[in-house]
Amino acid sequence: MRQRLTLAAALIALLCNASLHAQNSTEQECSCLWQGSFSEVAPQSDLTVLGTVTQVKGNAVDLQLEQTLLGETWLDNVRIWMKARDYCRPPAESFPTGSRWIMVLEKIDSVPDDGFNPLTPNISFGREQDYLLSSCGGYFLSANGNAVIGNLVPSMARWDYTPKMTPVLISLIDAYLSGHADTQALTRASKEDPRVRELILDTRSFLRGQEEYIDSEPNGN
Repeated sequence: MRQRLTLAAALIALLCNASLHAQNSTEQECSCLWQGSFSEVAPQSDLTVLGTVTQVKGNAVDLQLEQTLLGETWLDNVRIWMKARDYCRPPAESFPTGSRWIMVLEKIDSVPDDGFNPLTPNISFGREQDYLLSSCGGYFLSANGNAVIGNLVPSMARWDYTPKMTPVLISLIDAYLSGHADTQALTRASKEDPRVRELILDTRSFLRGQEEYIDSEPNGN
């Protein structure tokens, strides 16, 4: 009986140490160089998608896909592995359930020998064929409605994931990734004065249906 109690106590201690190690490992600092803004890193990605977070579990989030912007996948949902140990990735807690994002993803083709601990299966490097998200560049943009904000273009400060900017339409992001818009277009859109945009929209709304009251020629003839 005493041996069983000793063994049980040792097992509990082992589990507690593993849990503490996993907790501490998520707090370790990573070391990486800035890889560039979204406009620089997205074209090189395995997969760039727009989606909604449906679940956060350990250091992973599940993303329900709305639109595939670059790359190919047959999945409707993908699991994306975030910060753990000294992996240079953002914390999973930064992507709460219900939030929408454009993410630039890297596919996990192999897992390192120390990348998985059966005692902490929800905190790991990730699984083969899943995806990971880097924090070393503009790898994610926050989406709200039909527009996004984030480290979009090279003129934005490095390591600033929430720069002061005008939200940029997702349709323009899509056009950029498909080769129908350039970086200059993204930059102009991110710097556009929202008051000017509102004035343009108000003017268009006012003019709609007013054609018959507007002179067709300057002299009124």
